[in-house]
Amino acid sequence: MLIGTILQSKGTAVATVPPQATVAELLARLAELNIGAVVVSDDGLTIAGIVSERDVVRSLHVRGAGILTEPVSSIMTSDVRTCTTDANVEELRRTMTNHRVRHVPVMRDGHLAGIVSIGDVVKSTIEELETEKEALVGYLHG
Repeated sequence: MLIGTILQSKGTAVATVPPQATVAELLARLAELNIGAVVVSDDGLTIAGIVSERDVVRSLHVRGAGILTEPVSSIMTSDVRTCTTDANVEELRRTMTNHRVRHVPVMRDGHLAGIVSIGDVVKSTIEELETEKEALVGYLHG
């Protein structure tokens, strides 16, 4: 299955925050949308970084509550792993596992085209396995 197929069913909306947004504003956005990570972007098309709940927790532990007034750019991951819409889900699953990332922005023609979470990847894998199982059962019984 291709990443583009996942985006067709889940949609291409990507939550973003500008790099100068405060960490407190980031937390409000995450809570409002009930999500775990957002792409850091000035224009919604390019990627400056990605920031997750884990980034906030780790920064709170190391630097204290003062980070809440700091810009998101001070805690974001700027070396972002991305994929394209024609990437294979199995390859992305390996990348996510090997590099311990849970959210991967999807690019198309150099612009942000969506985001895929580890949950999306697991869901697609389960759907593929169920389809294979049904085909095998049909073959055995048919």
